[in-house]
Amino acid sequence: MVQATVNGKTFEISSDENGHIVNGSLFQWDKVRISDGYFHLLYKKKSYTAEVVSMDRATKKFTFKINGSKYSVDLKNKFDLLLEKMGMNNVAAGKINNVKAPMPGLIIDLKVKVGDVVKSGDHLLILEAMKMENILKSQGDATIKTVKVKKGDTVEKGQVLMEF
Repeated sequence: MVQATVNGKTFEISSDENGHIVNGSLFQWDKVRISDGYFHLLYKKKSYTAEVVSMDRATKKFTFKINGSKYSVDLKNKFDLLLEKMGMNNVAAGKINNVKAPMPGLIIDLKVKVGDVVKSGDHLLILEAMKMENILKSQGDATIKTVKVKKGDTVEKGQVLMEF
């Protein structure tokens, strides 16, 4: 079971052998992928064009554009709902002191400097690893205290890159 909040309205979604069940009713639709992030939908004999505008799998927050209208979607799985019920949903939102390299790589761009105020999700730097660019984002609201790397530096996994 998943709980989806779409533009402030909450839906309970589950699946069985017949398909998706939304708020206790079978949800019958046809979906065809047009290209990456673009879909054609048929629902109750009506046609819809859908686009994935943004997707943050870590926070389970998505934005879709359907026939030109934007929809913000927040998902919560069983584990998220249990943590919320137990009052533990904000445990991970504690104070963040630094950013460490998640893998060895090369710093190809810095997006912030000492003294900058960042919000959760703001881009901090770009780390190239195995010929892929990885954007490291702020995990919370903070002020940059120190930047321990510069563009062109090679870093090791676990190395502290910035302090808040």
